Amino acid sequence: MAFNVYVDGQEGTTGLRLLDYLEARDDIELLRIDSDRRKDTAERARLLNAADVAFLCLPDEASRQAVELLDNPDTCLIDASTAFRTAEGWTYGLPELVPGQREAIRRSKRIANPGCHASAFILLVRPLIEAGLLPADYPLSAFSLTGYSGGGKKLIAEYEAAEPGRHAAPHPYAMTLAHKHLPEMRLHGGLAQAPVFTPVVGPFLKGLAVTVPLHVDRLAAGADGAAIHDAYTRHYAGEPFVNVMPLADEASLDHGFFEVQGANDTNRVDLFIYGGEERLALVARLDNLGKGAAGAAVQCMNIHLGLDEDTGLTVG
Repeated sequence: MAFNVYVDGQEGTTGLRLLDYLEARDDIELLRIDSDRRKDTAERARLLNAADVAFLCLPDEASRQAVELLDNPDTCLIDASTAFRTAEGWTYGLPELVPGQREAIRRSKRIANPGCHASAFILLVRPLIEAGLLPADYPLSAFSLTGYSGGGKKLIAEYEAAEPGRHAAPHPYAMTLAHKHLPEMRLHGGLAQAPVFTPVVGPFLKGLAVTVPLHVDRLAAGADGAAIHDAYTRHYAGEPFVNVMPLADEASLDHGFFEVQGANDTNRVDLFIYGGEERLALVARLDNLGKGAAGAAVQCMNIHLGLDEDTGLTVG
C-alpha cells in the first residue's frame, strides 16, 4: 500500500530535504504541484485534502493559512514552522520526549515538528527534570553552534556566493535573546522559565551542537555527571535515534576538539557529558537538516502511519 503524501513548500530547504527522503521510498506516492502553481490556493487545497500526510514547510503565517485550507479530517498535517509548537490541539513531534509521546503522535492529525535547536536542548534537559536531578527553576543557559543551512535558502546562497574569508568566522545571532525556539524550549523542556540562549552560525553547511552548562552544586542533592548519565541511559533505553555516549568520553574528541558535524547525514542524536565535580557541560549533537528538521518529520510520519519508525532513515 502506498500512502499519498504532499509537501507544501517543496522548494524551501526543509521541503527539498523531505523530497530527498520521500522520493527514495516505494511506499510513498508523492503528490506534486507544478512550480508555476505553487501559490495557487485552489490547487494547494486540492492536494492537501488528497493527502494521507501533508508536510507544511512554510513561514509561520503561511502555515496558519494552509491549515485553513484543509477540510479532510483524515489528512494528517506535519508542520515544520514555529506556528504550532506550543499550540493547544497540536502534538509536539518529538517521540523521545516522554512515555506516551509516540502514541500521541500516532493518534494525532496535527503534529508540530520541533525546531533544531529546541530538539537538542529538550533532549538534554527534559529527562533531568523528569528524574528530579535538575530543578525546573534552574537558571539555565544554552549555546548552539549550527551550520548555515539552518538559515534557509537565502542564507545558504549568501554563504556560498560570498567572497573568500567573508564568513570564515562564526556569527552569533539573535542577540536580543528572544530566539523563536524559546517558547518550545521552555514548555517542552519542563522549565519554569526560558533559558538564556545564544545561537551561532558556523562556516559549514550542516551539523548542530547545543551545549548546556551546569554548576553541580546547584543541582538536586546527589546529582552529578554519573547520575545524569544514568538518567539519560534509562530515559532513552531502546530509543533507535538517541545515542548516549560514555561519561566524559575523551575518545569522542578529536585532538581535544569536539566535532559538531559528527552526526551529519543521520537521524541520530548524540548526547555527551563533559566536565568534573564542580561543573558540567551537556552536549547534544545532530544534523540540523535531519533529526533537526526533515528527518524528524519523516520519523513522525512513520509513527503516525504505523510503519517501522526508522523506515527511510539512517540511524548511524
